[in-house]
Amino acid sequence: MEIVQPGTEAIATNLGFLVDLVRARDDFARLLASLRFGQSVVADEAAGSGSALLVASLVAACPGVVLVVAPDEQLADAILEDLKLFGIDEVVLFPALTSPTEAPRPDDETLGQRLRILLRLVRAEFPRVIVASGESLLQAVPPVHVLKERLWTLKAGENLDVAAFLRAIGEHGYRSVPTVAMPGEFSLRGGILDVFAPEWTAPLRIELFDERIESLRHFDVSSQRSVERVEEITLSLCALTEQPAGSLLDYLPPETWTVWIDPQGIESSSRSYLARLEKTAFHHTWETVVRDSQKFARLEIWDIAPEAESDVFHGQMESVERFSGDVERVRDELDAVAGDSRVYLVCTASAEIERLRELFASTQIASSGNLHFVVGRLSRGFRLRPEKIVLISVNQLFQRTELRIPARRPESRPIEDFLDLKEGDLVVHVAHGIARYRGLKLLQKGDQLEEHLLLEFAEGTKLYVPTSKIGLVQKYIGGARARPKLSKLGGRTWTRQKQAVAAAVFDLAAEMLEMQAIRQTRPGIAFPPDTIWQQEFDASFPFEETPDQLEAMAAIKRDMMSPRPMDRLLCGDVGFGKTELAMRAAFKAVDAGYQVAMLVPTTILAEQHVRTFRERMAEFPIRIECLSRFCTPREETEILQGLAEGAIDIVIGTHRLVQPDVRFHNLGLVIIDEEQRFGVEIKERLKSFRQTVDVLTMTATPIPRTLHMALVGLRDISTLRTPPQDRFAVETHVCRFDPHLIRQAVLRELNRHGQIYFVHNRVKDIDAVYRILCQIVPEARIRVAHAQMPDHQLEEIMLAFVRHEFDLLLTTTIIESGLDIPSANTIFIDMAERFGLADLHQLRGRVGRYKHRAYCYLLIHPHQRLNPNARRRLQAIEEYSELGAGFALAMRDLEIRGAGNILGTEQSGHIAAVGYELYCELLEQAVRRLKKLPPATSIDVDVDLPCQAYLPDSYIPDIRTKIDLYRKLARLTEVAQLTDFAQELRDRFGPLPPPVERLLELHELRIHAHWWRIRNIHQEATFVVFQYVSRRKMENLQKLAKGRLRIVDHESAYLVADDWVGDIDQLLSALKSLLQQRPEDPYNPRA
Repeated sequence: MEIVQPGTEAIATNLGFLVDLVRARDDFARLLASLRFGQSVVADEAAGSGSALLVASLVAACPGVVLVVAPDEQLADAILEDLKLFGIDEVVLFPALTSPTEAPRPDDETLGQRLRILLRLVRAEFPRVIVASGESLLQAVPPVHVLKERLWTLKAGENLDVAAFLRAIGEHGYRSVPTVAMPGEFSLRGGILDVFAPEWTAPLRIELFDERIESLRHFDVSSQRSVERVEEITLSLCALTEQPAGSLLDYLPPETWTVWIDPQGIESSSRSYLARLEKTAFHHTWETVVRDSQKFARLEIWDIAPEAESDVFHGQMESVERFSGDVERVRDELDAVAGDSRVYLVCTASAEIERLRELFASTQIASSGNLHFVVGRLSRGFRLRPEKIVLISVNQLFQRTELRIPARRPESRPIEDFLDLKEGDLVVHVAHGIARYRGLKLLQKGDQLEEHLLLEFAEGTKLYVPTSKIGLVQKYIGGARARPKLSKLGGRTWTRQKQAVAAAVFDLAAEMLEMQAIRQTRPGIAFPPDTIWQQEFDASFPFEETPDQLEAMAAIKRDMMSPRPMDRLLCGDVGFGKTELAMRAAFKAVDAGYQVAMLVPTTILAEQHVRTFRERMAEFPIRIECLSRFCTPREETEILQGLAEGAIDIVIGTHRLVQPDVRFHNLGLVIIDEEQRFGVEIKERLKSFRQTVDVLTMTATPIPRTLHMALVGLRDISTLRTPPQDRFAVETHVCRFDPHLIRQAVLRELNRHGQIYFVHNRVKDIDAVYRILCQIVPEARIRVAHAQMPDHQLEEIMLAFVRHEFDLLLTTTIIESGLDIPSANTIFIDMAERFGLADLHQLRGRVGRYKHRAYCYLLIHPHQRLNPNARRRLQAIEEYSELGAGFALAMRDLEIRGAGNILGTEQSGHIAAVGYELYCELLEQAVRRLKKLPPATSIDVDVDLPCQAYLPDSYIPDIRTKIDLYRKLARLTEVAQLTDFAQELRDRFGPLPPPVERLLELHELRIHAHWWRIRNIHQEATFVVFQYVSRRKMENLQKLAKGRLRIVDHESAYLVADDWVGDIDQLLSALKSLLQQRPEDPYNPRA
């Protein structure tokens, strides 16, 4: 077993050798012998993670499964990680359901996890260790015989009675959807059946030929493309609606050993859990669990064994003293704890080791060769007394809190744009103006059959737009309160409006480019390249960065190292990882000898950031302070003095930071969080910063991709679009204020040891709401917080909530920005009809940051009648509660607000005039014109030939999916992209029917014709007519056509097609073979 000693060797990733040391103890053999005889054994003195080491020492000797029972879910999670550190790889968690009094929902990840373990046990594929809490044992599961009877096996090459299969999964809680994204969903499209069973980690695509299964393929939720073939798969059909009566204990083999960590704690938490349940359906009693577990050998691990026990195994593992977390004192503390023992420091990332080795190089323990490093996770340190070994986690050393969030399947598919078009929606036709979309219609013109979008303009005028021209139609998003008027088809108003906006956009782009050019000439700070410390700091991030984060960080560092002042905007929704990038930028500045100021909108957020920065930078000699209204006059004076003298490296504060009396010794970087929330005066002061120092602005207001693309080259923007893989969507409900519902939801949160926000935004009657809540849930510890309280009282309440000293925080919207409490996973928003969509989204973002599913209840008054706008708002946020979907769809007014923040509020009127997408297009065109770049490539070729080319309803029944695919097809500009698109259709919907093949052939023709600068292809008698733009290109094509092509004027050329007329296959083949040719002599393709 290799361990890292100061200055040398490879890095170890587990401490398996400790298991051998425990097993070598004389009295341990006696403990094993008792367990082998099926007896009950008692152990104590296993402090910290010592109990997990004791369990790890049993595993090799156990003939069956080791079931470890912990008092609560949090400790169960910790034991799971500790066991891996001690070399036990095959360990699984049997989690407790989060809504135990309701029938479990198929999309509940914990249900899937439980079913996966039960199915393994049924197949006798036993894991070495199962970890469970008392709660999860109390929750009933399907009886063993029921689960065995209800397994349905699918096998490639065998027949499937599709009707019977669909009936069975429908009866067991599955629902039919157009596109499968969540467990418990299925979708039948011709010969393709997609299904997602709760116990699977990815959905399955069944390709059928009649009733024969041609293939089984797992597919990716986000791309909907197949990723992996399987020959056989099983799904369980235990009805989610029927009451289960089995127990996990029924599934375990007779040779199982059970380990009860803190039996008193398990009983106490289990009984209080059951007492809090309104109804105990789906649950066993505590007595039943105890009785059923008695058939197995049992080890009880106590802190101090009960006096009545005579034969006790003493683990001789003691807890380790607390550390101060102060980098200056931690060396002496470590030496004091170590004494003459060997110390193993457990780090979460290997990159931390170099820094720690450097930090502790001067300690006695390092110089004596007794300091070793291991990469892994240790929940609580401890000392093995006989072996003189001390285990300490780096988090414990620096008092860092760490969240272990298990990786799991993604919750939903992110939606690229708001293209979700429904009948009756307002749309913008680029040439004709604002209209109402009335659906897709299949139109026949002679032998030609094609689908069209039907648009209705003012005075009921209708326009049919072929799907090949779908790029001209955009969903109208204007952000204005009033709904716009429909345009008059053929009227001149729309043209004038569009021209006015184009002119305004051109001026805006010119002004922004000019500002950028001026900034380029100003001298700024050129920070040096990354040092070893910077590399260590970046690498010690305990999670994997998203590609967006890496790209944004590279851009920020590039800006900082250039000699001009940085002015970069970093956008990303709540929890997408902006703070980590800000910390890396701040570290880079401090590492180069400069000070950093971070400006945030609220005092509470300042406190939170200070805690985060201190924890993340604990291993480095960096002084971080907070300047806000929570500071006493004395503290404020000391901080101001420290800033002026250069003793403070990073200061985080509210608007107090930009007051004239704040002087810096050597300011190099200013980070601004949510700049739009500061007043005009502060913004003006920030402008002066921008001229001399680097500025990084962060905003949680999302910037849509279309605007981001338009702004490239105008403003330095980085956007974080990838939601964290480990975040659940927040389940959102709109409901009347109902005491019973509130009680149920609060008790559910208390049962999983969580916390609750209750937002009531009126200070005048908040005390009355407090009294009502105390009556509804007397079990909950409730406190009130609002901005009219004295500062120190407010701070004390907030910090007590962070420390989980009470359960429910009744508060105003002061929690809206930035408060990050992972254990708070239920939020009630009272009088929700009074909030805007953006505010509701921000408030909802306070929950859903940990492994549990989060809930948001939008409460409206029992007798309140909602106006249509409020109803629409609440419906939008309830409907689009998924991550990603919410980010694009329920965020409409937020994104418009985001555009106003970046471009200035006067642009909002222009956005309302022509709609959001067209505005962004005009802006992008203006930037390209000013920078003398060619226009963006788009295929605009009319092909009018007698054939049927469309996506039939029988092939793609869902209209939204169909429109999305038409739009995707219209944007393809290369044959390789078209080939990939055809593969996607085959994969998702089955073999291509003739109209779809024809549709793709026509688009390939358009791509080739576009290269030759042909605008239109149509048939006249025995000729195919090309209407072209470039004479030079047409002359080149004439040479390749070998006498069949005649150029008749400056825009038309006639291709002799008498051999092919009447045979559309031959005609298309001949056109393709002509147009796909490229002349050998290179020349400008745009000539």
